[in-house]
Amino acid sequence: MATLDMNGMLGDVGIGGIAGFVTGFALKKLMKLAMALIGAYILSLFWLQQKGVITINTDKLFNLAGSMTAQITTLGEKVLGILPGTGAFVAGFYLGFHKG
Repeated sequence: MATLDMNGMLGDVGIGGIAGFVTGFALKKLMKLAMALIGAYILSLFWLQQKGVITINTDKLFNLAGSMTAQITTLGEKVLGILPGTGAFVAGFYLGFHKG
């Protein structure tokens, strides 16, 4: 009859949960930073256009910005596909992403 090692299981669950939380928290912060930089870039382009320095094709700019934001928002799904999918990790990732 096999016995369960509860200390080992709790350690694995704890480490997986903490790793998931830290990963989710950092990913959300990174996504916020990337979105802020994209916004600042677009605002600077519109400011330069208003000053007459450059001319902007707004359709192409918004298509480019839309594709970049779509890539950033799917980053979380890609990370979950690469990292181990334990229940504790996924739960920790969700909590970290929500808290970040």
